Amino acid sequence: MCGIVGLVSTSNVNQTLYDALTVLQHRGQDAAGIVTYEDNRFFLRKDNGLVRDVFRTRHMQGLVGNVGIGHVRYPTAGSSSSAEAQPFYVNSPYGITLAHNGNLTNADELSRDLFRTDLRHINTNSDSEVLLNVFAHELQAIGKLNPTRDDVFAAVRAVHKRCRGAYAVIAMITGYGVIGFRDPNGIRPACYGVRETDEGTEYMIASESVALNAGGFELVRDIAPGEAIYIETDGTLHTEQCADDPRLYPCLFEHVYFARPDTILDQVSVYKARLRMGETLADKVQRERPDHDIDVVMPIPDTSRTSAMQMAHCLGVKFREGFIKNRYIGRTFIMPGQTMRKKSVRQKLNPIDLEFRDKNVMLVDDSIVRGTTCDEIVEMARDAGAKKVYFASAAPPVRYPNVYGIDMPAASELIAHGRTIEEIQELIGADWLLYQDLDDLIQCVSDVNPDIDGWETSVFNGQYITGDVHSDYLTALERERSDGNKERRESRHTLEDSDVIDLHNDD
Repeated sequence: MCGIVGLVSTSNVNQTLYDALTVLQHRGQDAAGIVTYEDNRFFLRKDNGLVRDVFRTRHMQGLVGNVGIGHVRYPTAGSSSSAEAQPFYVNSPYGITLAHNGNLTNADELSRDLFRTDLRHINTNSDSEVLLNVFAHELQAIGKLNPTRDDVFAAVRAVHKRCRGAYAVIAMITGYGVIGFRDPNGIRPACYGVRETDEGTEYMIASESVALNAGGFELVRDIAPGEAIYIETDGTLHTEQCADDPRLYPCLFEHVYFARPDTILDQVSVYKARLRMGETLADKVQRERPDHDIDVVMPIPDTSRTSAMQMAHCLGVKFREGFIKNRYIGRTFIMPGQTMRKKSVRQKLNPIDLEFRDKNVMLVDDSIVRGTTCDEIVEMARDAGAKKVYFASAAPPVRYPNVYGIDMPAASELIAHGRTIEEIQELIGADWLLYQDLDDLIQCVSDVNPDIDGWETSVFNGQYITGDVHSDYLTALERERSDGNKERRESRHTLEDSDVIDLHNDD
């Protein structure tokens, strides 16, 4: 999962892009990058690390210009090297930089075609670089010295025909403008907003509406599936539908885990959706154990707090913060390697014994992926004095890998894959395990926007809506995402990056 932002302004964009990426930091903590444009030149800074660490004062001073894009990345399979930090750049045609959130399911095929047919070289393992080169080739094939808006939209239309999977994209065509578009299923989010200044109208495109809010932009709307938004450097905005058969199937896991609660995705309030998740969990408790003995409901901070609070309210029991979170530890399910994740759980959370002692505690988390965190947390609750430890997940069992931009583990490493709820309960050591039903979860997010055709729910039911994900692809993904493979690649990239730093240290 990544965060993207693009801006066409009437003044320098560096600070606004920085602020937007900081607000989107929850979408990626592995690498960050910004590229700007002025006087027919682009200015790029990107590296591994958090936004605050990648961009120092000297870097910000060098990012001049009124047009720019930015990106934050979280670690995905094989992408821990700083060489794969975004935005990516190609010099032909015109000079194009691109930031991408999602995953192309036919990236290997495209990479081969780019080399053999389009005569383009791919320098990394990133599908984002593949997507950039597809877009660049299609724009170059038009063969104009000065591309028009119709030319840009034609290139996007060709991208839709060639690329499969999920993608929300922001690209800057040097000297011409910024283009943003979503895949024809609208799996990954993107929206745009406007800000009026004394100098004129400014536009921002971003993954989440909170980035617009932080910059003082007013949300106009979400980019429709298959649609492209093109903003010329003078602030002129154009929109066009570029897909033949668009349909809106956004990723349901965005509402469960990734998006900030104060954001709006496809007209659905993430906060309100999570409140409803808590209500439906409470309803399930009442159905299954109307005589429950829950003394207190506690969230596993932070994503589940909204659902846990509403669950406690509906059950008429106390809501308490039983764990204090160290905010300087990253999200554990996307950390490479089992050893690192287990260590991080204890570093990340510390229990308040007073809230646990001699109580029957219902712990609420947004989801259960590997189960590593749950196992450790249940044990911590017992050590803190809880009589019984119940565990509720605001999401259904995660049984299948994600292929659309969330680097979930291999299927064999998902705790729910091939197991019953009773078996999972025993593995994590809980006295009772409660999962959200998929139909209830869908209902929590479906009654606001009638234009939503359905939801991308593959991690829960194994149904991949693009129709091109088969057993061979999943087998290859299993090998790629296994912990053993990740740890070997992490070790290799650490050595490679240390060599690069020794030779090219600009700090």
